[in-house]
Amino acid sequence: MSAPEPHGEPVTPHLGGGGLVRVRLDIAYDGTDFSGWARQPGLRTVRGVVEDGLSTVLRTPVELTVAGRTDAGVHAAGQVAHLDLPTAVLPDDPDRLVRRLARFLPDDVRVTGVRVVPDAFDARFGALRRHYAYRLGTAPHGSDPVRSRDTVSWPRPLDVDAVREASAGLLGEHDFAAFCKRREGASTVRELQRLDWSADEPGILVARVSADAFCHSMVRSLVGALLAVGEGRRTPAWAVSLLELPARSSSVAVAPAHGLSLVGVDYPADDELAARVLRTRAVRGPVAQPRTRRG
Repeated sequence: MSAPEPHGEPVTPHLGGGGLVRVRLDIAYDGTDFSGWARQPGLRTVRGVVEDGLSTVLRTPVELTVAGRTDAGVHAAGQVAHLDLPTAVLPDDPDRLVRRLARFLPDDVRVTGVRVVPDAFDARFGALRRHYAYRLGTAPHGSDPVRSRDTVSWPRPLDVDAVREASAGLLGEHDFAAFCKRREGASTVRELQRLDWSADEPGILVARVSADAFCHSMVRSLVGALLAVGEGRRTPAWAVSLLELPARSSSVAVAPAHGLSLVGVDYPADDELAARVLRTRAVRGPVAQPRTRRG
């Protein structure tokens, strides 16, 4: 059972009927010059820029519900949001809206897809899992200049085998309180489904992280703890022992934001959307029995 993201968007009630239709947006952005996803007074945010662009193009106010709010400096290649629109303002060919938005949005954010979805689709509560990637430039010179906005320079030696051993020990359903910024009343139980590391090209190490949901700062905290293991300052056993802590650990450093990208969000088949939303809204209780860890 998934718990809702504690730092997710306020729930947008479905406005079905009355000539309204639910629309899914696929969104990509370079987060460098944004103060995160969520609107904040006086600050440039992804949500603010996209909503303003949509409102201008469609000539009607809009509000987005997003799959996962990203922090300042974090990027996205596969962000998903939804909104409800009057049928009259939606073009017959949704690709026309994609092309029109490309003329109104700044170069660091793009709506890459628009499509009508079933009434039960919910970008936030309907998600099965989110996928993130974290890029490190491990060459002696650090990251290449052309990728410096999405790759963290890490020229210090890393024991990748130790990192992988610790990562395997963190898989499964656990309370990740030690890796999460506390939010009153929010569950920190998550199912970490993937956490692996690969050298995709010379001098580049990529962590791929997937879970049913993530609490605030969880991915960057996981990466920060694992880098401490890779540098030999901590052991794999230490990283796994953090799962026993009931609150955030001051010994876990948060990795820099700009290495992180939201690369995808998975959803169930259309006929399973409503059931998924109901399951996700349920409050997750404590972990009764730890699941078998997968390597």
